[in-house]
Amino acid sequence: QRSMINFVVLSSDLWPYLEGFYVPPGYGLLLFVLALLSYVAVLLGNGLVVSIIVLDKSLHRPMFVMVCNLVLCDLLGATAVLPRLMVHFLTGQKRIAYFPAIAQAFSVHTYGVAVQTILGTMAYDRYVAVCEPLRYHAIMTSARLHSCCALAWLVALLLIAVLFAFHVNVPLCGRTIRHIYCSNRAILSLACSPTPTNNIYGDTGVFLIIAFSYIRILQATLKQGRADSSVSSKAFQTCASHLIIYVLYEIASVIIILSYRFPSASPNLKKFFSALVFIIPPIANPIIYGLVSKELRSSIVKHLTVSLSQQLAGFFR
Repeated sequence: QRSMINFVVLSSDLWPYLEGFYVPPGYGLLLFVLALLSYVAVLLGNGLVVSIIVLDKSLHRPMFVMVCNLVLCDLLGATAVLPRLMVHFLTGQKRIAYFPAIAQAFSVHTYGVAVQTILGTMAYDRYVAVCEPLRYHAIMTSARLHSCCALAWLVALLLIAVLFAFHVNVPLCGRTIRHIYCSNRAILSLACSPTPTNNIYGDTGVFLIIAFSYIRILQATLKQGRADSSVSSKAFQTCASHLIIYVLYEIASVIIILSYRFPSASPNLKKFFSALVFIIPPIANPIIYGLVSKELRSSIVKHLTVSLSQQLAGFFR
C-alpha cells in the first residue's frame, strides 16, 4: 500500500500508468499532429491577446485585465493536458511519475475552478459598469481590480489545496489511471477501498454571483431602456463576450457530465469530450473577444499592420 503523500518517493517501477486513448496502429502520428496544432492555436491566440493588451496602454482597463487573467487560466489548462497527450500519441508512453501526476491533477482542478472564479469577478465588473456607470471608476479602482483578480486565484488555489488535503493519506493499491489526464477522482480510483470524492469547487456560489449580476443588469437595462433605446444595445455589447464564454464553459462541462451518465458509451468518446474542455474554450476565447470587442479587434489589426509594415520596409531597404 501507498498513499498520495508518498507519491514522489517511489521507484519508477511502481509508477502508475495513465491509460490515455486507445490509439489504433498507424494513427499515433496523425493524432500527435492534431494535438500539436491545437496547442499551437491555443498558444498563438492567447499569446496574441495578452501581448496586445500589455502593449496597448488604452486597454489597461478592468475588463481587459480580467481577460488577461482568463487567458492565463486557459494557458494553464491547455499546458497541463496537451503536452502530455502529445507524448502519449507520439511515443505510446503511459507510465507517469507521481510528482507529475499530482502536479497535473492540481493544475487541471485549478483551471476548472479559476475559470469560474475569474468569470464571477468579470460578472461583478460588468454589473458595476452597467448598473453604476457614473461611479464605475470610483468603485473599480486599480487597487480593487487587482484585489479582485488576486482573490479569484486565491480562492481557486485554496479550494483545490483543501480538496487534495482531504485525501493525502488515503492508501492506494491500483496502478492504472483510467483517463487521459490525472485528476483527484482518477487518482482516488487507485484507492484500496471506495473513497467518497469531495467536489468543493464552489460552482454554486460562483453561479449565484453571475446570476445575481446579470439579473440586476437586465433590470437596469429594462428600466433605463424605456428612456433611451440605445441603453439595451450598449449593455449587450458590454456583456456579450463574457456571457458567450461563460455559456461555452458550462456547455463543455455539461457534455462531460452527460457522457459519463451513459456507461455503454465508448471510453474513447468519453475521453475525447473530456479533452475538449482544454481545447475548445482556450481556442475560442481569443476569437470571441476579438470579434465582440471592437477596441481589442482594432488594436490587434493596428499592431499587426504596423509590424507587417516594418518588416516589409526592412525587407526592401
